Parts: sequence; structure tokens; C-alpha cells
Amino acid sequence: MAHHVRILSENLANKIAAGEVVERPASVVKELVENALDAGAADIRVEINAGGRRLIRVSDNGHGMTREDALLALERHATSKITSDQDLEAISSLGFRGEALPSIASVARLRLRTREAGSIEGTEILAEGGVIRSVQACGMAVGTELSVEQLFFNTPARLKFLRSAETEASHVGDLLVRLALSRPELAFRYLNDGRELLQVSPGDLQQRLQKLVARDVALFPVAGETAAASVSGYLAAPAAAKSTTAAMFTYINGRFVRDKVVQHAVMQAFRPLLEKGRYPLLALFINLPPGEVDVNVHPTKHEVRFRHRQQVHDTIVGCLDAVLRESPWLQRRDAVLQPAVSPTERRLVDYRGGGQQALDRFMASPAAQPPEIREQATAYHAPVTASAVPEPDGYFSGMTVIGQFRAAYILCQADDRLVIIDQHAAYERVRFEQLKAAFMAGSIESQGLLLPETLDLSFSEAELINRHRELLTSLGFDLEPFGGQTWRLTALPRIAAGAAAALLLRDLLAGLEQQGTSSAFEEIRDELLARVACHAVVRGSHHLDRVQMEALLKEMDRTDFSAHCPHGRPVSHEITLKELEKIFGRL
Repeated sequence: MAHHVRILSENLANKIAAGEVVERPASVVKELVENALDAGAADIRVEINAGGRRLIRVSDNGHGMTREDALLALERHATSKITSDQDLEAISSLGFRGEALPSIASVARLRLRTREAGSIEGTEILAEGGVIRSVQACGMAVGTELSVEQLFFNTPARLKFLRSAETEASHVGDLLVRLALSRPELAFRYLNDGRELLQVSPGDLQQRLQKLVARDVALFPVAGETAAASVSGYLAAPAAAKSTTAAMFTYINGRFVRDKVVQHAVMQAFRPLLEKGRYPLLALFINLPPGEVDVNVHPTKHEVRFRHRQQVHDTIVGCLDAVLRESPWLQRRDAVLQPAVSPTERRLVDYRGGGQQALDRFMASPAAQPPEIREQATAYHAPVTASAVPEPDGYFSGMTVIGQFRAAYILCQADDRLVIIDQHAAYERVRFEQLKAAFMAGSIESQGLLLPETLDLSFSEAELINRHRELLTSLGFDLEPFGGQTWRLTALPRIAAGAAAALLLRDLLAGLEQQGTSSAFEEIRDELLARVACHAVVRGSHHLDRVQMEALLKEMDRTDFSAHCPHGRPVSHEITLKELEKIFGRL
């Protein structure tokens, strides 16, 4: 009887592994540079030709290898990084799988030259398509040099998937920027077809960020620590945000990762400050005990798994939020301490800021107001109301209102800037912040459904409901088991009345599954409140008199205001005097 199960040859197994590890020239550079970093290199040089197709050479001044170690390094699953199961549970090195070098050697012509300190000569090994062709002594400095020529020469199907030389070279450059940011104390140099594209000397993170990524951009330090993790790094002002995540550099224990939990935490912190589709510029280093994070998730090691992901998530949000709340993103002028104002005076000022409509509402129910407010109410019509205690000007209320454009935009002057405010977005943001403050002081009210909805859920969705039943109830959902994986939805949050109840619940369950309890709670809360805020203000064009416009500006200063409405649209836009003078040819 013929045997159908066979053991793959070593060469074929290496080619299969190469399919996971070696996607393009940048993948080769990543593996070789990470090996150099693990070897303690302080100076790393990368050279490529023809986008990496013809040549990739990585040289370092690390500790090098003996002849025996160099030969072993080309064997599959040979590594100096781990020796036992326990090591696998607490990985601190960048490489550990022992697959990179044999995988690269199986799909290219490889030359390995290495020498360790104390040896009078180095070792040079030539391999082609995974087969070692020669081993000989060579003269060289301490360190390692790896040359990879004719990448994918024996796997033409992979070769045809490579992009142009320029595109592949750009991928290598982006990779080296990420690696150079991860080790600002080291020197890096990158040459493409003999032309130097990157060269950095040892320095600190801020210097390296501004040289490579954030030229002429102010950076703000981030630092914080909890029992779960420590966070450090720098972020740029929201105005420096990009249209892609390319400027989000996030590292776990020094390893660059694109992790969903980390990215979600970053975006949650920036959500009130960025338009939708914009992403912050930052370099964030999250450090935690190696045993608390699993980096052995995928051969490329771009993904990780946290043992306590919610705690790590909340640590990141908290550290970023501490910076974002304090920094002068809107150049606010209300940083000075405001004088003490009595509750009576505050209510009067609030009332007077509401314009004629507020006066009408007040006069319609005067008995509901304190006597001292009622006595002063008629002073509203006076040009100057000396009895009211004026508030110090904030960023918005300190502007001079010029007028209204097409009954939708408020035009203001602020020093040497023309500021245009989208009045609907501004009202929406104010109402959203007021609703959120009210919610934080109370709870969400439920509203029963006239016709309860029956939901057939997946096993994971049903398990999430069982696990988070108390949270769902606090959000205003009322759910009853209906047998098996079926549940009945009998009530939903009152503020979401009219929404698609089943869809809303499933979205919440998806958030709970992906991100954990607190983040999903905040997201769904803000989503519901944003919907209410949008419907609570006048849409489209709406004429405002000067008093109403000035009242809106004051409200914008009183709330925990953001540069965007809850849906991510910008609230204001500035045009500097210099920009105007350039338009009219005055410069």
C-alpha cells in the first residue's frame, strides 16, 4: 500500500517558512536588522540595490559568531535566544524562532561573514537556495555582515509579486524609520543604489522623532505607569494628524507592533480631538513584564496578545488623556484662575448669555427662579448690565464677532486670525458635552419596547450577554433568555429611542468582545449621546443675532470643548493674516 503522508524535505520546509517570514525585501531587512539589535550592535548599515531584488546587505558591529554558531544559525529552529519552555513564556529578544536565516537562504544567494571578539579571523559562509556551498576563513572587524543576492531567484512566482524598485525601497525606508525610532541610542545608515537616504547618530527619542518624522512639529512628552504597564514617548498636536496610521509608532517592550488593542486605545484618547479618518502622530513605548505579553502569535511578530489586555488598554488611554487634556491645542487664554462667582451670579450670567429666547423662557416661569435672579432679570435689555458678574474671556468668547455667513457659519476675529465656526457643529459639541456631564451624574433610563425583539445569537454573543448582563442593564437594555442561544430584548436606552435596537445591541456586543468592558461602554455611551445632541440642535441654516452668537462662544468656553463635533467634523477653521495677504499678493 502506498504511503500518502510524507515528511517534507528540509529545503521545502524552509521555503514554506519563507512564505510566512519573507514577503518582500523589507521583510529580509527586518529580520537581519533585528538580529543585529539582539547581537548588541551600536552601529547598523543597510544597503540595497534594485529595490532589494539584486542585493540586500546588513552590516553591524555586534558581538559576532564563532564558526560553529554561524553554521548552526543556518539550520532551521537554531537560535541562541531561548532554550526552554519557560523562555518562550517570557521573551525579551526581538528574534527567537530560529527561522529567519534558513528561510532567507532557501530563496536567495546568501553570504554570511562574521567574527566574534577574541578571534583572530572571521568565518565566511556561502549558501544558495538553502544549500551551503562553501565555508572559509576571512579577515574582518568584529561583527556580522549578511549579503542577500537575487532574492526569490528560485521561486519566480514570489518574484513577480514584488513592486517597482522605488516602491520596495520605500518599504525598506519606512521599516528602518520604525527600527531607528525604537533604538534612538544607536546609529543607523541606509543606502539605496549607493545613495544615502537615511543617516542618524546616537541621540534621544525626541531628537530622532523630529529628524525622521516630526520636522518643525512641536512634541509633547507622554509618561505614566500603572500596575499593568508603563507608557512613555511623545505625541504631536492634533493639527499634525495624518490621513493614515503611518505616523503612529507603537512599541511593546521595544518591538514595533500594529496591535488592535493599542491602536484602539490611542484612537479612543484622541477621538474628541480628531476628525474621522485622521490619525495622530506619536511614538509610544509600552513596557510590561515579558510574561504578561505573548509575542509568539505570528511569524512576523507584528501581533501580540496581552494577558490583561483591558488593564493595558486603560493604562494607555489614561496616559494619553492626561496630556491631551492639559495641552493648549486651541491656544486657550482662560488658563488664568477665574474669580470666585456665587451660584446666584453664575445663574444670572448663564441666563443673560442665552439671548432673547432665554429671557422669554425665564419670564414665562418666573416663580421657578430664585428671587434675586427674578429681580435682576429685567436688566437684560440694558446695554450694559453692571449687576451681572462678567466672566473672564476664554479662547472663543475672547474673539470679536464679525457676523454670520449664509446663516450657517459665524465669522470671528482673533488677533491676526480670521476664525470661521460651523454653528451646527459647535452647538452639537456643546450639547454633547452637557449631556455627557449629566449622564455622569446619573444613569441611563430605559424605555420598554411595544413589541419585544427576539434575537438569535451566536454562541460568543450569548456568552457575552451572560457575562456582561449587569453592564447591559446599566446601559438601559433589558434582556431575557428565551431558550438556547435566543434572547428577547424588551427595553433599550431611552436616549436611543427610534434606533435599530437589535443592531445597536449587536454593535455593543462586538465592542465588548474586541476591546473589553470599559472601552465598549464609553464608545456606546458617546455614540448614543452624540445622536441625541445632533437631534437636539437646529440643523441647516439658522439665523442668529449677535447676542446668540456671543452666547454660543461663551458656551463653547464653559464646556470641555473639542475642536470637532461628536461625529468628527471640524468646528472651526482659522485663516491667518499672512495667508490672506498671500492670497491678495501683499507678500
